[in-house]
Amino acid sequence: MELRQLRHFVAVAETGQFTQAAAELGISQSGLSASIRALENDLHTPLFERSTRSVVLTTAGRALSEHAQRILREVQVAEQAITAVRDAAAGQLALGVVQTFTAIDLPARIAALHARHPGVDIVLREAPTVDLLAAVEDGEMDLAFVALDATPLPERLVALRDYPEMLVLVVGPEHRLAERDAVRLADVAGQPFVDFQAGLGLQTVVEALFRVAGVERRIAFRTSQMEQALSLVRHGLGIAVVPEPVARRSGLPIVRLRRVGGDTHPPARSLALVGRTRVPTNPAARVFLELLS
Repeated sequence: MELRQLRHFVAVAETGQFTQAAAELGISQSGLSASIRALENDLHTPLFERSTRSVVLTTAGRALSEHAQRILREVQVAEQAITAVRDAAAGQLALGVVQTFTAIDLPARIAALHARHPGVDIVLREAPTVDLLAAVEDGEMDLAFVALDATPLPERLVALRDYPEMLVLVVGPEHRLAERDAVRLADVAGQPFVDFQAGLGLQTVVEALFRVAGVERRIAFRTSQMEQALSLVRHGLGIAVVPEPVARRSGLPIVRLRRVGGDTHPPARSLALVGRTRVPTNPAARVFLELLS
């Protein structure tokens, strides 16, 4: 039993004529007759009583009629739903983001997507990079903004956008380094540090930065909340290495970091927007990528 056959059956049942039904369907009368005969053969029972003047449903035909009409209505609803998703008039976009992502104004981009396609539901989840990569890989999320400093990108995922962020030192307003423009990593040896620990991204790249320089940090406080880390710094309880956009928003004194030796490149972290394919299959995800451009 095929949908095409059900459409042909319903058309004949509603018009009571093969000629008129064939005209409405845009097919030949012989083709329509052959389709109905094939359906009857599949069901092993006649569906119409045929005469020279009219076509009348048999008992089996009446039993099929209600179900056939319901099936066709449901198919139409399904086709309309798929069309809405395809045109980004409906559907869902699941986005992930690490806590310290500030490379773009994400709420503004989400608001722009909502304004353009209000029928799309947008789900935003904040989590560590490892969890977000797994969620995208498993299909739970469409896209995710992640930190790739410590976690290599799985083979099944691709980076769709890159967002490098420079790392700087923030200190309290009364700190002795508050008036400095830049310091060497060795200059902060022995200072109490506030360590931000929310997953492996920022924490790992900061650890690697000081390890390569041969400078040992004294961790006085560990926190998984960036606002709390900045508050501790603001009260003079320690200093912290954070992304420059985070530092600028905090209002704290910013001190640039200089690497050891002749390396003049400022310390930085690597952020990326990742997905499963270069061109997302979810139309809402494709629209979101356009907004990022």
